[in-house]
Amino acid sequence: MATFLYKLGRLAFRRRRYVALLWVALLVGAGVAASTAPAPPEDSFSMPGTESQKAFDLLEKRFPDASADGASARVVIRAPKGEKITSADSKAEVAKMVAAIGKGSQVAGVDDPYKAKTVSKDGTTAYTSVTYKVAAPELTDKSRDALTKATDETRDAGMTVETGGDAVMAEQEMGSSAELIGIAISAVVLILTFGSLVAAGMPLLTAIIGVGIGVSSIAALGSVLDLSGTTSTLAMMIGLAVGIDYALFIVSRYRAEIAEGRTPEDAAGRATGTAGSAVVFAGLTVVVALSGLAVVNIPILTKMGLAAAGTVVVAVLIALTMIPALLGFAGRKVMRRKDRNKSVSELQDPNAKAKLGTRWARFVLRRPLAVLLVAVVGLGAVAVPAASLELGLPDEGTSAPDTTQRKAYDMLSESFGAGFNGPLMVTVSKDSGVADAAKTVGEKLAKVDGVVAVTPPMPNKADNTAILNVVPETGPSDHKTEELVKSIRSSADEIGSDTGSEVLITGQTAMTIDFSQTLDDALLPYLGLVVGLAFLLLMLVFRSILVPLKAALGFLLSVAAALGAVVAVFQWGWLADVVGVDQPGPIMSMMPIFMIGVVFGLAMDYEVFLVTRMREAYVHGARPGESVVTGFTHGGRVVAAAAVIMISVFSGFIMENDDMIKMMGFGLAVAVLFDAFVVRMAIVPAVLALLGKSAWWLPRWLDKALPNVDVEGEKLHKALGDTVTPEADTDRELQPLGR
Repeated sequence: MATFLYKLGRLAFRRRRYVALLWVALLVGAGVAASTAPAPPEDSFSMPGTESQKAFDLLEKRFPDASADGASARVVIRAPKGEKITSADSKAEVAKMVAAIGKGSQVAGVDDPYKAKTVSKDGTTAYTSVTYKVAAPELTDKSRDALTKATDETRDAGMTVETGGDAVMAEQEMGSSAELIGIAISAVVLILTFGSLVAAGMPLLTAIIGVGIGVSSIAALGSVLDLSGTTSTLAMMIGLAVGIDYALFIVSRYRAEIAEGRTPEDAAGRATGTAGSAVVFAGLTVVVALSGLAVVNIPILTKMGLAAAGTVVVAVLIALTMIPALLGFAGRKVMRRKDRNKSVSELQDPNAKAKLGTRWARFVLRRPLAVLLVAVVGLGAVAVPAASLELGLPDEGTSAPDTTQRKAYDMLSESFGAGFNGPLMVTVSKDSGVADAAKTVGEKLAKVDGVVAVTPPMPNKADNTAILNVVPETGPSDHKTEELVKSIRSSADEIGSDTGSEVLITGQTAMTIDFSQTLDDALLPYLGLVVGLAFLLLMLVFRSILVPLKAALGFLLSVAAALGAVVAVFQWGWLADVVGVDQPGPIMSMMPIFMIGVVFGLAMDYEVFLVTRMREAYVHGARPGESVVTGFTHGGRVVAAAAVIMISVFSGFIMENDDMIKMMGFGLAVAVLFDAFVVRMAIVPAVLALLGKSAWWLPRWLDKALPNVDVEGEKLHKALGDTVTPEADTDRELQPLGR
């Protein structure tokens, strides 16, 4: 592979104008396609194979006029202090509001709270349910404004009125400053790392082009492939971070080759052949991790993963082709201004002060056990809150206290009970005569512990399906509500047996429970698939068993610590004001598994970039300890810069208004912090120091069976006639630890 990429790098260097024009043309083409494409759809959830989805699909068939997927709103009205909502004046105001809401062109129906008996026992509060003919994303501004106007008029009459439901959910505007902040900080880090504006500008330019192509392609295909705006944001987050990092490593290797006296063209080829090989495998691990999200079998998660993976592929291709082309334009200008005219001997001054990475590596080699214990214990302590992880989807109970949705939620809980915020929708289906069957089912459900009320059944015209609502005692995110759903489902056959009907539980609360359960069930298979495939890839790269194993275990430790930090901030509320968390609550169900996929890929990036240089030194004659120092000498500063860049990019997204993006940005930022600076910078050299030659052990039979992908460029060096002669390394039998 190194030889092929060497030739590709030299070709891009020589044909730099054509390569640059090609990528600019692709960016323009993707931009034009995105600008002419329909607006991307809103996020939508579907969970094939779950009971909630089965019931939802049944309702769409059997109740076509009921708009099963239509938007809904819940308007809670409270009489002025000392008055009753049942007074004549209050009834007149409520009736006026109901009539005004019902005039909307997209409104399917509005309940009269007095006829529907949705008045609190103390007579102070009532609520009405509004259903719409279309889903929430299809609601027009006119419909939303009409609802707001009607409630405002009632509020002006002296009543307390608050609204909830997806029809009134505030639009989540994606902030435009997140990526700008990330890019600005990345620029500062690159300038400090390279000491050259030209060298610093290359990773930024290529990353922006790569992300532009990726995100524009997602926008262009959004309506066709049902890719939402959140998908684009996550793809931008990942693509920007890896795009800068991949270019950073190739430019850094090019500078090292120039310092050794190579010609610019040869240096570009060698940088692409060596660092480019690491980029390919690092990118491949990210793509494997993101694509593996498909095993969860939740369409929105699969689309997010595949879209982000596509952006990573673009980032790899740009790093392998456009970076060598830009190096052709820059030549020696990528060096610091004071180094551009220095000779090879001056650039490689043996008396120069050792780099920080070199000094750190030597420190770890002197005290490997102490460094290892401190790092592992520290991450373990941060991971402790992860044991209290509670998963769920955001509901109005976790909204900011000053929002109308949260106020409506609290008013319902106070006046009716927490369960009224998350009623369960029960569907009863039978070939015929479902009305009587549903009535019997309702009577049985009313006797179940934990059920407060059951509404009368509403059969369809064909009399083969009926709907009734079950109100639990506890709120939608309460663990007791989850137990109630499981209890009803386990006895559903028994409940419907007397009437020969099928009973299914759905509704927002049940779908949330099913969503979390689906993710829980998929977590171990996903981890097994991703870790297994990445282990094989790393075994090909490093030709070792213990190094990939160490990489996987280190990843698990950093992810556990990151989840602990997320729980402490977003669930427990530590530093909530600093991060901008309005209301602590359960962690979003999809966040841990998506974070695991992304962080695994990024963690393997650092592993490949840092340890590949160690492996390269080892196969060229360096002793195990010397190879660790060499890896840090050439890669430590660059890996640290790459980590700071990723942290800054991800941290910028903490400022987003979207809770999922905010939580993901924070989780990824702290995960990169732990993985890069604790696992890769401390645990990796400490473990390699303790293992010695054993770290690079591979059974002879496996060594012969595995294809040699030559990531360290051994074949390339031979083909180029380099004079470095590797020390004999044919004996790969296991060596005692510490040698």
